Amino acid sequence: MLPRGSRLHASGDFRTTIRRGVRVGRPTLVLHVGPSGRDDVRVGMVVSKAVGNAVTRNRVKRRLRHLATAELDRTPAGTDVVVRALPAAADATGGLEQDLASAWATALRRVAARS
Repeated sequence: MLPRGSRLHASGDFRTTIRRGVRVGRPTLVLHVGPSGRDDVRVGMVVSKAVGNAVTRNRVKRRLRHLATAELDRTPAGTDVVVRALPAAADATGGLEQDLASAWATALRRVAARS
């Protein structure tokens, strides 16, 4: 489970990360990663109605939160991450894990190259 302190809550934080951060797309998700100026790593999820009904959206969010928890250790402090699920995420069983891991690694490389 993603710790409470590691979650993005404010819409302004989501907006800033999406606008100023690095964008990496995969078939099941789009990842936005940017600096936050804080001492921790925060992650936010965006799962729209296009993904499916409420049960499906909640299942996708739970899976993404679980997978994001594993990625926190290799993410430098002061980073905000927004994960936007695409409609293909509802049907992807193993692909979601691979897509998140590869997008996360690519985004971190791009953020490091920017600095």
